[in-house]
Amino acid sequence: MKKTNSYLPTLLLKKVVHRKELRLLLLFNYNDAIISKIKENRNFRWSKTLKGWYITFSLENLNAIKQQLKGMVQFKLDASILKDNDSYRYLKKKVLSKQSGIIHQLFIKYLKGKCYSESTIATYGSFIADFLIYLNEKPLGEVTNKDVEHFLEDVFVPKKYSISSHRQFISAVKLLKAFYPECTIAIDHLKRPKKSKYLPLVLSKEEIIDLLRCTKNLKHRAVLAMIYSAGLRISELLNLQLRHIDIDRRQIIVKNSKGRRDRIVILAESFIPLLLNYINSYQPKNYFVEGLKEGEKYAAESVRGFLKVSCKNANIHKRVTPHTLRHSYATHLLENGIDLRYIQELLGHAKPETTMIYTHVSKKDLLQIKSPLDMALKNLAEHQPNGKYRLSENY
Repeated sequence: MKKTNSYLPTLLLKKVVHRKELRLLLLFNYNDAIISKIKENRNFRWSKTLKGWYITFSLENLNAIKQQLKGMVQFKLDASILKDNDSYRYLKKKVLSKQSGIIHQLFIKYLKGKCYSESTIATYGSFIADFLIYLNEKPLGEVTNKDVEHFLEDVFVPKKYSISSHRQFISAVKLLKAFYPECTIAIDHLKRPKKSKYLPLVLSKEEIIDLLRCTKNLKHRAVLAMIYSAGLRISELLNLQLRHIDIDRRQIIVKNSKGRRDRIVILAESFIPLLLNYINSYQPKNYFVEGLKEGEKYAAESVRGFLKVSCKNANIHKRVTPHTLRHSYATHLLENGIDLRYIQELLGHAKPETTMIYTHVSKKDLLQIKSPLDMALKNLAEHQPNGKYRLSENY
C-alpha cells in the first residue's frame, strides 16, 4: 500500500482560462516557503481575481512545478486537467519522451545562443514542447506542414488561443526549422494570420487627473503618475532603478527595454514633488518601486490590482490597464502638437509604423471635421426665422 505524506500541505493544480489564455493555477493555503519557491520562477504571476499563482498552461510547466515543489506539498490534480477529451489528446502524455526531451533541450539552448529574451524563450519553448508531445513520437525529420495545420486545428482552435499566440507559434516553428533543417516543414508556406487592428483605449486628460486624485495611497499614486508621465511599459517601471532617475536634468534613463534598447524620457516637472515625497516616505533602496522585501522587485499584478481599484473610485468604467496609461501618454503628446518622430523616440518604438496607430485615436484633427448632420442642421437653421434648428424639438 502506498504511503501518503498527510502532514504535507495540499496544492491543487487547475487548468483555467484567465486573460483569454489557458493557465495553470496553483491553489494552496498561505505558506511562505511555498511562495518563495514559486517566486524563483519569474513567469509565475499572482492573481487577485483567481486568488492564486498562475503560469501559462503547458505540460512543461506542469512537470516543472511538480519537480520544483517535490517533497514540499501533496499534489492534487483538478478534473480540468485529468479529463479525457479528443481535442486535448496530446495532454494524455505527461512528459516529453526521451528523444523529444533531448530535442527540446537543444532547441532551448539554440534560442539562448541567439540571445532571445527569457520571456521569448519561455513562450517558444512551451509551444514547441506541446507540439513535440502532440506529434507522439513521430520523427522530427518526417514532420510536414500538415502536422502544423493539424496541431492548430486540434489544439489552438479548441483552446481559443488568440491571434498573437497563433503568430508566436508560427514564429517558433520557423525557428525550429532553422534549428533542425532535416525536418520537411516548408517555412515559405507557413503563413501567420494578420494582426488584429484594434485601436488602443485612451483616457482623457481629465480622466487621468481624476484617476490620480482618487489614488489615496502615496506609493500607488507615484507609480501611476510615473507610468503616465514617462510613458513607461509595466516591465520598464518594475525594472527602473533609482540611479537612473536624474532629477536635476529632469531625465529618466530606461535601460535594456524591449528589443534590448536604452532610451531617455522626460521626467515631468509637476511629478517631482510627488516623487520626492514618495522616496522620503518609503525610502526604496534599489528600484523605484519595491516589494515587501527590501530591494525586491514589485509585482506587476499588484500594479494592475490597485489600478483597478483607483478606476472604480474615479468612476472610470473603461477596461484600464497599465498600458492604457502609456497609450494615453502618446495620444496626449500628439494632441499637444509633438512631432510623431519625437514620440517614437520617447516610446522606444523601433518602427514609425508602430507609433502611427496613435494618429487614429488623436482627436486634435478629428475635432476639426464637421459631421454631415451638423452641416445639414446648420443649413436649415440659416433659413429659420429665429436662426435655430434642433433635433430635440417637437415637430
